[in-house]
Amino acid sequence: MSLVTSFSSSFSRHLRRNTQAGSITLPAESDLRESSTLSIGAIVKQLRRQIGWGKSVQRRHGESRCGSVFIVGAGPGDAELLTVKALRLLQQADVVLFDALVSQEILSLIPGKVEKEYVGKRCKKHSFTQSAICQRVVALANAGKTVVRLKGGDPALFARTCEETAALQAANIPFAIVPGITAASGVSAYTGIPLTDRRCAQSVSFMTAHFQDASQWPEMAAMARNVLKQTVVVYMGLSRLQGLCEGLANHKVPDHWPVAVIENGTTHEQRVVTGSLSDISDRVAQAKLTGPTLLIFGKVVESRQLVNTLLLQSTEHATTI
Repeated sequence: MSLVTSFSSSFSRHLRRNTQAGSITLPAESDLRESSTLSIGAIVKQLRRQIGWGKSVQRRHGESRCGSVFIVGAGPGDAELLTVKALRLLQQADVVLFDALVSQEILSLIPGKVEKEYVGKRCKKHSFTQSAICQRVVALANAGKTVVRLKGGDPALFARTCEETAALQAANIPFAIVPGITAASGVSAYTGIPLTDRRCAQSVSFMTAHFQDASQWPEMAAMARNVLKQTVVVYMGLSRLQGLCEGLANHKVPDHWPVAVIENGTTHEQRVVTGSLSDISDRVAQAKLTGPTLLIFGKVVESRQLVNTLLLQSTEHATTI
């Protein structure tokens, strides 16, 4: 049996089972055998004309077409710390919604044909509410777009990813999460401050200085216990630095306990200020740091090694104070 005859026989049986009798005219198998020029493509075209199959499929796709969303970590700032997957998705996206902490260096890697929308949030400066961002991502995906939701650092750390994935799941929109290098890891590498050291810190904890309730503060007694035996990294903590230091001192953390404040980590504008609970706030004020910053509390600050940032970055090395 020829390929054409085999295709026609099986397709004919399928259509006869699934259509009303007499509604479709199929070529006889004898005619197929006698024709040396009739192709499978010709058969399909004939059937499509008779049953309107092509139009109905296109219409169904038009009605149900749904895009997809990739929640992508942009890393801590240096564009060369992007993952290969993140870079590929940025180049293939229809639209990229990016946060305030995504560097211009990274944004320059996005092709001109890709739409870019800023949805950043900085302390007391929100261009969009979180609810509005969720609605926008859902709307773009429902319009059939491939959306990259680009977040500074790693999406799993203090990035409100849960709220966005919940909105996507509720709307039945397929999504995936692409991890990025979190700020703590990037800053550790670019400052020479280890996150752990078996001599003084066998564990590390990450915490945020800001909560959904803007008046809420970290539980200082628990933070003090952690600071004395491990490394504590505080995200988004610059505006609360003095209050955190005073709270730790009130809970019997020694005044000389080491602290490091890093601004614009891993970028060419990176600056590092080190000190202790008793003087770090004054040192930061003198340096006129404005953020974004990361705070590191713990003995690991004393283990710092001055890395050669010229080996890490292609132009001027970061400033150390």
